[in-house]
Amino acid sequence: MVVEIALAVAVLIIGIVLMAYSSEKAVGHSIRIATALRVSPLVIGLILVSIGTDLPEIVNSITSSAIGHGDINVGDSLGSALTQMTLILGLIPFLAGDLRVKKREVLVIGACEVLALILTVSMAEKGYFTRINALFLMAIWIVLILLAKSVMEKDDEEKKWLMPSANGRLRQNLLDWIIAILGFVGVAIGSYAVVQSVIMLSASFNIAEYIVSFFIVAIGTSLPELVVTISALRRKEYALSIGNVIGSCLFDASFSVGIGLFFFPQAISGELATYTGLYAIFGSIFAIFVLALNGKVDKKSGALFILVYLLSYSLMTA
Repeated sequence: MVVEIALAVAVLIIGIVLMAYSSEKAVGHSIRIATALRVSPLVIGLILVSIGTDLPEIVNSITSSAIGHGDINVGDSLGSALTQMTLILGLIPFLAGDLRVKKREVLVIGACEVLALILTVSMAEKGYFTRINALFLMAIWIVLILLAKSVMEKDDEEKKWLMPSANGRLRQNLLDWIIAILGFVGVAIGSYAVVQSVIMLSASFNIAEYIVSFFIVAIGTSLPELVVTISALRRKEYALSIGNVIGSCLFDASFSVGIGLFFFPQAISGELATYTGLYAIFGSIFAIFVLALNGKVDKKSGALFILVYLLSYSLMTA
């Protein structure tokens, strides 16, 4: 028993580290590819970076659903949404300084994220995801992104930083593609290791897979968001930073849940998903309200976000 637990913990740590490192590399070089192709800043911030940093959740969704463990998928996705909107945002000012935000951006993307969470929780309450439900969640992400794009305004300064030089280097572009692809492969391998370790730990401690995924795996799969956001913040790219965090939560709450269950519809722990999902909605609304009110994430608001996250552990005894 002790050996099995130690092995499961070791595999979990290795898988999380591999996912975080691989995802950071894949995202970094994907951004370089996007700028070379003159992709718009909105696509880079809300779509490319969000999808890239959510690679662990995407692969977890497909892998866990494929082997009949849909609770790992839903628990990780909803847990990641809560973790990123509270714990990750809360840690940022302590690790990289204040994060300044625009009220318009926060309210628009935040409203979309909360709406996606509400839709997912309402479906999860039934305890079973059909292929139609899953397809709807994937489609709603596209709709909400297009809605956000139509409302949000982009400033010239952001575009200036993201536009590439006139003379791009073919060799460098090829290297970016190779490293990005290898990063995606690393994420897939790390994700498979995490899923297997969760199953082992759940069986060893007789704890529901959903709970392990919501509270433990979600932290690991949220590490790419923390790494990429800190990197962007140090370059004073505030819009890209907040777009990555909230955009990733929007993706987690919709597409990430849906993609695995679209291919492999199945039953989930509806009651667990409901009350943890409701807390994720509360955490998101609280964070959006504070961000819109203060216009920044400083150490004071960061501490509040971390406290909101820590209070979620009381749900384990509910």
